[in-house]
Amino acid sequence: MRITAVTCVKNEGPFLLEWIAFHRLIGVTDFLFYSNDCTDATDTLLDQLQDHGIVVHLPNPATNRNYQMQALKAARRHPLIREADWVWVTDVDEFLNIHVGDHTISALIEACQNPKAISITFQYFANGGVETYQDVPVITQFLHSHNPDLWCAETAIEVKSLVRKDFPLAYFGAHRPFHDDAKEKPAWSDGSGRPVPAPFRRRANKRRIRAFPAKGARQFATLNHYALRSMDSHLVKNDRGDVNREHRVFDETYWRERNDAAYFDDSILRYADALKTEMDRLKALPGVGDLHEKAVALHKARRDALLAQDSYCAMQKQFREASPYCAAEEAIINEIAGV
Repeated sequence: MRITAVTCVKNEGPFLLEWIAFHRLIGVTDFLFYSNDCTDATDTLLDQLQDHGIVVHLPNPATNRNYQMQALKAARRHPLIREADWVWVTDVDEFLNIHVGDHTISALIEACQNPKAISITFQYFANGGVETYQDVPVITQFLHSHNPDLWCAETAIEVKSLVRKDFPLAYFGAHRPFHDDAKEKPAWSDGSGRPVPAPFRRRANKRRIRAFPAKGARQFATLNHYALRSMDSHLVKNDRGDVNREHRVFDETYWRERNDAAYFDDSILRYADALKTEMDRLKALPGVGDLHEKAVALHKARRDALLAQDSYCAMQKQFREASPYCAAEEAIINEIAGV
């Protein structure tokens, strides 16, 4: 079975090998990367991996700031997408944590009874007080998240989707596929093998275009989302800006929404030993290890340059002192307390 992961990147160099190695462990056979405006060796590392047959790397074809959607539109014509049995549209800070069978995508598909699409619910992992960037796997550093069924006082939590080749596709969205034929209702499940809710399928409610209630939706798989990582890396992410949306900032609101550490979940550590082995194998390929080290050094150098600026020192202080609750949850707490 051929499973193609397609993703857009900008300045993700230090994190590429972990993400690729992890997805190889769970059964991804092909990788289609689109990059733009990289200054941290992301593009050169991907080129080197392409030379070894590990990935396919292309410049993002976007003619404006809508990088992700234009790349996904172009990707449909690429052989790795046309020839894939399944397509996984995702980002480099997202890891598909599969709870069934041998913990691979094949096991997830079997558990869900082989539908034409599977939409897996996010679980946002908090920073957990990790300030300093370290060149160790992200999945081993961050083990606390929000309540899996409740995020920012919302029960509807975002998803990402695996899409089977015979899904009646109009186009790939960043979070879910969209129908080509409104009359057909393809089998489409959540991460517990249940049919996705009708409002999500129909796009009847704008809030449900890329989210649906998370309660009970993770029996077979969870999408671990490490949107913050270390404080250092989040500052560098602020400097980089959003790969997909213009004028989006990763400010205190973004930080507070994703830094809820109320719930402990280390289930993804089941992959840790095999991940290290696969990462070491990739690093041993000629040129790959050196470029990874270059990306790490550039990431640290950018952090140092940012912290030489008063504005980024102030931002760092703001994140350190931020409330542990998102604005919506804090409002509820204050209402209960009569504040």
